[in-house]
Amino acid sequence: MLKLYAMFLTLIFLVELVAAIVGFVFRHEIKNSFKNNYEKALKQYNSTGDYRSHAVDKIQNTLHCCGVTDYRDWTDTNYYSEKGFPKSCCKLEDCTPQRDADKVNNELIGIFLAYCLSRAITNNQYEIV
Repeated sequence: MLKLYAMFLTLIFLVELVAAIVGFVFRHEIKNSFKNNYEKALKQYNSTGDYRSHAVDKIQNTLHCCGVTDYRDWTDTNYYSEKGFPKSCCKLEDCTPQRDADKVNNELIGIFLAYCLSRAITNNQYEIV
């Protein structure tokens, strides 16, 4: 019984290892696919609550960002020309969606902080605790 358990653990480990290798090899294709699909979801965004619009709102609320690269991605959409930024772009809880860029989340600060965190982790990776 113990051998069977060890065999299942080994099998799960190998599947995870293969998935990690495939994800690393195809990371650029995966990134481009996510980016293209997210851009398409922004173009088709509406406030009626379909699953794509709900996913865009959930991503923007969770990650505190707005758009694919920044808030200017919304300026090319039909939703922006009619109503401005969606509510999920707002920095504040009680803001109303307006066309003011200073009231929406900006991803540049997050990118900078992620880079700093990545660099700190890389620099401290080989440090002995």
